[in-house]
Amino acid sequence: MITVNEYFDGAVKSLAYEHNGKSTVGVIDAGEYEFGTSTHETMIVVEGAMEVLLFGQSEWKTFSAGEKFEIDSNSSFKVKVTGQVSYLCKYK
Repeated sequence: MITVNEYFDGAVKSLAYEHNGKSTVGVIDAGEYEFGTSTHETMIVVEGAMEVLLFGQSEWKTFSAGEKFEIDSNSSFKVKVTGQVSYLCKYK
């Protein structure tokens, strides 16, 4: 089954699905957002670029199409984007 998710008044939307584990594919509109995690996540940028501040870090890092980053379970991270960005998120 495919589940539709919407966050931040529609500025972030994703489709959740199951295939070799849970995943979401989505789009983030321009802006700055903070996300919380309950499980370990691997975020892969599909198109565009996003600046990311991982929990406990002091410096923002830019990830572009084809690059990925890991987020620990029960954590949070911040994202800044200047234009629409698409992503694939895999959950463990």
